[in-house]
Amino acid sequence: MDIEVKRKLARYLEGFVSENKAKLFNSLILQRTRHITIVLEDIYQSQNASAVLRSCDCFGIQDVHIIENRNPFKVNRDVTLGSTKWLSLKKYNKKPANTADCYDHLRKNGYRILATSPHKGDVMLDNLDIRHKLALVFGTELEGLSEYALKHADGYVRIPMYGFTESFNISVSAAIILHHLTEKMRGSDIGWKLNEEEMLDTKIFWMKKVFTKSALIINGFLQKEGAE
Repeated sequence: MDIEVKRKLARYLEGFVSENKAKLFNSLILQRTRHITIVLEDIYQSQNASAVLRSCDCFGIQDVHIIENRNPFKVNRDVTLGSTKWLSLKKYNKKPANTADCYDHLRKNGYRILATSPHKGDVMLDNLDIRHKLALVFGTELEGLSEYALKHADGYVRIPMYGFTESFNISVSAAIILHHLTEKMRGSDIGWKLNEEEMLDTKIFWMKKVFTKSALIINGFLQKEGAE
């Protein structure tokens, strides 16, 4: 589908949502980003995983990459409060080496992969360079990230701490990191926003979530446009 058809489709679909919802979509799309993305490797605690997704939506992160090597990813809807339907979730669970598959995909799309784990040569959060696209990788509470995820990361980041406890809960870590980096990103002159086509794709994705029979409506529009 070329970009002009996407423009027409987005305008057409706005007719199926309320005026307030359309205004909200048009406002929030300007705050969405792919400059920073989140990767969750083998997270099996549904409450923590769901809290991370909720934080991603709150801070304007559009994409979340979910690696399922051993543990299926489960969502607690009481925690997400519907936030998952606005996020683009990409799952990696079809191959023996799903973490490698995810890392390959991220690198092909220009991301620098950072493991969120204390490590020799790690960078404190305050000193992290945000000029490059960043993929932040989180592991399980008990075991942390896999050996592959750590070994093949491009760098390591940690949050400064001043107490006896060695680490934050994963959902707390994600919220702290995202708050810090998105504020720094939005205050910079880097091109962190979605481009026009990404905005159109995302708005269409959102609008499909809010009315029934969206597939039939879209197919009918594309047939009329001769753009199936």
